[in-house]
Amino acid sequence: MANVNFITAFLGGLASFLAPCVLPIIPGFLAYLSGASLKDANVKRKEIFLNSLFFVLGFSVIFAALGVLLNTVLEAFAYDVPIWLSRIGGTLIIFFGLYLTSLIKIPFLEREYKFAVKTKFHSRYLTSFVFGAAFAAGWTPCVSAALGAILALAATAPGTAFYLLLTYALGLGIPFLVVGLFAAQAAAFINRYAKIFQYVNIVFGILLIILGILIFTNQLSRIANFEFLTKILVGEKP
Repeated sequence: MANVNFITAFLGGLASFLAPCVLPIIPGFLAYLSGASLKDANVKRKEIFLNSLFFVLGFSVIFAALGVLLNTVLEAFAYDVPIWLSRIGGTLIIFFGLYLTSLIKIPFLEREYKFAVKTKFHSRYLTSFVFGAAFAAGWTPCVSAALGAILALAATAPGTAFYLLLTYALGLGIPFLVVGLFAAQAAAFINRYAKIFQYVNIVFGILLIILGILIFTNQLSRIANFEFLTKILVGEKP
């Protein structure tokens, strides 16, 4: 089951990055943090990459701390109420999955949370780190929905909460670093394939719905070791 959870957490981070309401502004935002523009992104590639790195470190630290908190708080009582944790967590995961597929609307999550970049610090690296930490708090509804699903998943497996949140940060952070390294090219690529990226949330939402149902019915362990899939492939009744 752990492998399935970690794969989902990584895909959750990737889905957060590829979300239509996040992805288009990332190249310009990273360039702006480094004091550059997309026009001279190739010239200041190293500077943009370093700022991207500190931005990623900023939200990774917050996610890691959140994982430690969940692990500490939930593990104290998780073993006493495993069934209810699975049901509550599964319901939340299904709920966020339905939202990401646009089958339901959540007014609170429809609101975008944007912030103005004001470099009050002497170091742009420190600025990037601070805004990375702010990003972890939920910059847009797309991030909030995917992150909320991973948090619900972590609640069903509190012993691995720290690693799940760290895996989510990895899935979100690696693309940031790639875009930071090739900001100008990434902007052109994103504009060209923007419509395709719009389907990422739908696909991830469907995955969450399936995962939520498995967790709610306590069947995730069966599919995690491929027993369920094997029986289907050989024609046996699961």
